[in-house]
Amino acid sequence: MAQSDRDQWILGQRGPKNRLDPWQPYAFMVEPEWSETGELAEVATLFLTNRECPYRCLMCDLWKNTLDDRVPAGAIPAQIRYALDRLPRRVPPGCGTRRWVKLYNSGSFFDPAAIPPAEDEEIARLVAPFERVIVECHPAMLGKRCLRFRERVAGDLEVAMGLETAHPAVLERLNKRMTLDSFARGAAFLAENGIALRVFILLRPPFMSEAEGLEWACRSLDFAFDHGAAVCSVIPTRGGNGTMEALAAAGQFAPPTLASMEAALEYGVRLGRGRVFLDLWDVERFCTCTACAGERLARLVEINRTQTVPPRIACARCGH
Repeated sequence: MAQSDRDQWILGQRGPKNRLDPWQPYAFMVEPEWSETGELAEVATLFLTNRECPYRCLMCDLWKNTLDDRVPAGAIPAQIRYALDRLPRRVPPGCGTRRWVKLYNSGSFFDPAAIPPAEDEEIARLVAPFERVIVECHPAMLGKRCLRFRERVAGDLEVAMGLETAHPAVLERLNKRMTLDSFARGAAFLAENGIALRVFILLRPPFMSEAEGLEWACRSLDFAFDHGAAVCSVIPTRGGNGTMEALAAAGQFAPPTLASMEAALEYGVRLGRGRVFLDLWDVERFCTCTACAGERLARLVEINRTQTVPPRIACARCGH
């Protein structure tokens, strides 16, 4: 399928966007994350409201919380101030003194149509109290602006990139407009300039069986660490964006099982090459056995928070 045809098909599966205020982030929270120094860091995570990403990724549902037009001047700093003024003051249990901030914008932070470059200096000033600033970006949008922003922030800069999968044919079908080679070039750019790399990996993207989904999640972890990743986040592929439902109806997509989530996370942590986390947002939807779901989910939380692998949960009802 041609690029333009694929874009139009993806757009045609969509429902309506959520109504958002350009002067407020659409979500924000404080969460713990295991750091490379062996303690839990306190992470302020801000989901900024801005213009939709220009890439029409097949599996993406982040477009639901984006705008059709650019935000007004001053809106992004206003959103950051809004969130920082309202975040809980209590540090999550077990966290150390390390404070990080994630500025996630449902696309690329260095996309000038999403985050106005003229506001980088003010953004850097607002996040100066944090020792690490984490943003997300497509490798095609890395460049001089990224380096200028690194110089402006008081703390360390970390950039998150979506590898999604190391399977080249599936990656092409995801419509991300990125190849393994272009990802590798982006990773090399960050490494050469002393910027840490975080990588997003899909567990069982479309066009894969359950076994293939797990195998390629593990191979994608290997690929990410081979290219300098300090952190990998494994994301169970979910429905809910229209395209995934259409693919499911055609027998080309099914979400991963809880067993595959456990296996992928265990594999990554046991590599010992960097921190590996499983995205646990809405993970309850993947649970099919009420007898063991609670214990198994608690175990996944423990692995995320400690980067150790405790014994698996045995279940007499489902045979896990």
